[in-house]
Amino acid sequence: MVAAPAESVAPAPVRLADAEVACGSADALAACGTTEDPRVHQGDPPLPGSVDDVYQRCRDLGMRLSRQRRMVLDLLWAERDHLSARDIFEKLNDLGRNIGHTSVYQNLEALQSAGVIECLDRANGRLYGYRADPHSHLTCSETGTIQDLDVVLPEALVRQIEELTGFAIESYTLHLTGRPRR
Repeated sequence: MVAAPAESVAPAPVRLADAEVACGSADALAACGTTEDPRVHQGDPPLPGSVDDVYQRCRDLGMRLSRQRRMVLDLLWAERDHLSARDIFEKLNDLGRNIGHTSVYQNLEALQSAGVIECLDRANGRLYGYRADPHSHLTCSETGTIQDLDVVLPEALVRQIEELTGFAIESYTLHLTGRPRR
């Protein structure tokens, strides 16, 4: 059985320049110069704190919580990473969970379609993550590792974008690419 991760804590975000950034993984936290797990929520749905929260969300959406669906959710919440369907299949089977490729794919598609998990389309295939709330990503150009970030742009910048485009910005995500500073 995959162990559920500890509850998330919500301390203040790290301020970089004029944008607020909160990092989600241990590596991203170290890059931000903190060991705490900051989260920023400005009117967005809260990040589920436990796998039980996401089970309840599935029930609220009328989704059946089969054994296979719970296994996939348990793994995503335990890993808190971006995984391919093949990674999920292999990790579950390495843990002694008997699940087939088809069940993994079908459950990932159903969970992603319902907005319970995220799906990132990459050149080398789809990656699935435990977060479905609006958030940004930082991809390491050396390793391909993807880190979740919560970025709050300065209000003046959002207004400037609205003025330039004629659109009212309702939400946004950024995709950042970089490499560790040496």
